Amino acid sequence: MTLACRHLRRALRLETSSPRIPKMCPSLSRAFWTSVTKLGVHTKPRMPPCDFIPEKYQSLAYQRVLEINNQHLYPPRTAYFAEPLLLHQGHMEWLFDHEGNRYLDFFSGIVTVGVGHCHPKVNAVAQKQLGRLWHTSPIFFNLPIHEYAEKLSALLPEPLKVIFFTNSGSEANDLAMLMARAHSTNIDIISFRGAYHGGSPYILGLTNVGYFKMELPGAAGCESTMCPDVFRGPWGGSHCRDSPVQTIRKCSCAPDCCQAKDQYIEQFKDTLSTAVAKSIAGFFVEPIQGVSGIVQYPKGFLKEAFKLVRERGGVCISDEVSDPGREIAKSLAKRRFCFSTFGGNPLACAIGSAVLEVIKEENLQENSQEVGTYMLLELAKLRDEFEIVGDVRGKGLMIGIEMVKDKMSRQPLPPEEVSQIHEDCKHMGLLVGKSGIFSQTFRIAPPMCITKPEVDFAVEVFRSALIQHMERKAK
Repeated sequence: MTLACRHLRRALRLETSSPRIPKMCPSLSRAFWTSVTKLGVHTKPRMPPCDFIPEKYQSLAYQRVLEINNQHLYPPRTAYFAEPLLLHQGHMEWLFDHEGNRYLDFFSGIVTVGVGHCHPKVNAVAQKQLGRLWHTSPIFFNLPIHEYAEKLSALLPEPLKVIFFTNSGSEANDLAMLMARAHSTNIDIISFRGAYHGGSPYILGLTNVGYFKMELPGAAGCESTMCPDVFRGPWGGSHCRDSPVQTIRKCSCAPDCCQAKDQYIEQFKDTLSTAVAKSIAGFFVEPIQGVSGIVQYPKGFLKEAFKLVRERGGVCISDEVSDPGREIAKSLAKRRFCFSTFGGNPLACAIGSAVLEVIKEENLQENSQEVGTYMLLELAKLRDEFEIVGDVRGKGLMIGIEMVKDKMSRQPLPPEEVSQIHEDCKHMGLLVGKSGIFSQTFRIAPPMCITKPEVDFAVEVFRSALIQHMERKAK
């Protein structure tokens, strides 16, 4: 029996009826499911229930929204899908489009909606603050910024106790870059190939993803080094990651000793010896690369790399939240006046405090670890089933699924094929992200309130989408 036939037989055992959704929650539209039914009976995993009723959409027609987008918004074509979703409302882990169709959100506004869409407690705090004080700028004291700073600093170890609020990751990294140079009095800063640290002109020199680059001179003093990718890089194996799921590449390492880490450290030393000055300003790094496809490094790599950087006088910056130590902050304050008009405004800080409270009250960090580990292990089963699933990786609820032509070559699955699988997931009610240097990796990061039954649904949707892909290839 062929692999495709085995998967088809398994698929026929999946739930074939329409999702059983309580009357209080809108079902997917008839036209929506008719288009999916043409793809086969295995394309309808049961959607978990939802007790939220979205408001009826009563605004601009979809076609008019498209016209406005193409005529007046820049850039005009950044939205996912051949027919971009017009989202109307969100509730916790669910999103609703203008037709009332429901989707499980596994991308969280590009990894930003931590406790869920429109969480009731966060909503209440936001509404209360809206009626009290919107904005003053940092030239006046206000209670929310001080309460939020105290709560954040209580979660951080010494000496990371100084907080500077900014409006975006790019602005935060611009500031961190400036602090590193002011404190060290050096210029050179290192970042990984495949890193994304922002799109501002200053920080773009540290972003090393081709489609974000321009045919213009980059920022001076920015150097790239090899990313220690244990799946796609030259070294890596089955004992490298600090993760419940390892790459399928074989290696001769002992469980507590990673040879790949040592080889990547040698590459890092080579960069320090040849590409930068003897004294450097710093090293920017994402603990897990996001835009490049949830790339994890070998265990112990960052600890050794940080030690090497500090020996050369540099500062280590963990992107994208940068909390400087007091001495580093003082170094910048001696050289310039630091100010951000909207950074730390009362409304944003009140919401931030509420989010921290929800995370603690609802044990969302523990949920992230438990449900995230469960999801990683379930997705790893798909890697074992399908030849085109090359790697499953991540920690907690930050997960990547790398698609390949085959496991032996590890060549990326063509973008058009990845996009079709992406579309199929959307048709079945699951929204995930895409990333990777070749747009070959599905990027998963649901809100922290996600549950195991919802993970089960997502895994079955993804399995069904992979089976549909196999059927298209067979034809």
